[in-house]
Amino acid sequence: MIEVQGLTRHYGNVVAVEDLNFHIKQGEVVGFLGPNGAGKTTTMRMLTGYLPPTAGTARVAGYDVFTQSLEARRHIGYMPETVPLYPEMTVWSYLDFMARLRRVPNRDEAIERALETCHAADKADEIIGHLSKGYRQRVGLAQALLHDPEVLILDEPTIGLDPKQIIEVRSLIKELGQERTIILSTHILPEVSQVCNRVLIINQGRIVADATPEELAAQLQGAERLYLRVNGATPALVQALNALDRVSSVEEKDGGFELVGHLDDATRAAIARTVVQGGWDLLEMRPIGMTLEEVFLQLTTEE
Repeated sequence: MIEVQGLTRHYGNVVAVEDLNFHIKQGEVVGFLGPNGAGKTTTMRMLTGYLPPTAGTARVAGYDVFTQSLEARRHIGYMPETVPLYPEMTVWSYLDFMARLRRVPNRDEAIERALETCHAADKADEIIGHLSKGYRQRVGLAQALLHDPEVLILDEPTIGLDPKQIIEVRSLIKELGQERTIILSTHILPEVSQVCNRVLIINQGRIVADATPEELAAQLQGAERLYLRVNGATPALVQALNALDRVSSVEEKDGGFELVGHLDDATRAAIARTVVQGGWDLLEMRPIGMTLEEVFLQLTTEE
């Protein structure tokens, strides 16, 4: 659905984005991450046709976003970080205005559909300036859906929302992702784990990771980690665990122990036997994965 090849953008002598290459299939919800100044917004503006590249190509639904801009934009719904709303207009009049600009046929039907999709139909006659931040975000998303696009590009859609509103907007994005391709830019890393099934991480204008959150953690982790909670633990237990062949370290953590090493099935079985045969009660044993925050920092922090 989205194909990017060699996408590059220079601002004078400054390289904002360099040689980006990625492909996003229909129905994927992809998190687009990176530190400030990494090139996220520049990339999203090029994908939506607002900014021409210095080199490379980007295609949406088979259309080149630069040489076939109008055709490509018909398949794209874009919600920028700051949604261009008119606070003095009602929700319906604003969406009708946006639908006219886009030359959407059957405007009333399109507006009703967008409001229903965004769970905001009961706000149709309200003044936008009187709405909560959460509902203004919903109206911004509704304007991106008016022409029923196959691709949604969302820049920080939950920024400035309270916890309840964030949960509601995330749930809405997951619903939309069942039928559409979505690129989601965010600084809230747990949001990516909850909403997205794939992650693109950009740093200094280049893609440094492209995988699921679980795959990234597995690739970077190296040695595995295991959390162990035992009733009546003593120094003798730590000594016994450290003596196991494939356990490299044992440290106290969160009322239990964190074991690091090459913890395959045989090693985990040996750990359980060591605890039980030593007379201790095994209460909990589970793998510990790297968090997305740890993955992000490892990929974007310079030594």
